[in-house]
Amino acid sequence: MRKHYRAEGLSETELADTPVAQFARWFQQAATEGGMFEPNAMVVSTADAEGRPSSRTVLLKAFDEQGFVFYTNYDSRKARDLAENPYVSLLFPWHPMARQVIVQGIARRTGRDETAAYFRTRPHGSQLGAWASAQSTVIATRADLEVAYAELAARYPEGEQVPVPPHWGGFRVAPRTVEFWQGRENRLHDRLRYTAQPAGTWHVERLSP
Repeated sequence: MRKHYRAEGLSETELADTPVAQFARWFQQAATEGGMFEPNAMVVSTADAEGRPSSRTVLLKAFDEQGFVFYTNYDSRKARDLAENPYVSLLFPWHPMARQVIVQGIARRTGRDETAAYFRTRPHGSQLGAWASAQSTVIATRADLEVAYAELAARYPEGEQVPVPPHWGGFRVAPRTVEFWQGRENRLHDRLRYTAQPAGTWHVERLSP
């Protein structure tokens, strides 16, 4: 069940000046050459106030030099974790390209204007779904969820503006470290990590595989 990874690797001389710029390069390749269904799918790992971890797959919706953005219900488990402990890890598992990107940083809520602007771009059904689902809570049956959705669909038919739920919004993860992992032959993988410096610059170091 083991495979030999690619011969070509990743060197320090190839890296962009910032991890976000390097991420943009790899993300573009993942989206166009990687053969992946959703290259923006990432594993978001959080921990509560007592250090108990949890992970789930979430879709990245935006990124820039300020950080990586995703959206969720603010009453969900991950949002409750982040309210207690803002440290978060993001993992992009680009297996077909034998690549991973690991982001560790601090999550902060996006502003309501930014949240509303993104919410308006969502499909109508997804807007209704943000209202219908009390994310991470226990429900008795699937039918209960479908009834709630049907009631919302009747209240806000296609073409009518759906208000932004007050309990729904974004998180922006400001990176502290970003590791680029490239699989290599004989398990001698390339691992290059950017670490944020106090002056706003980035230090790059190579990690042993």
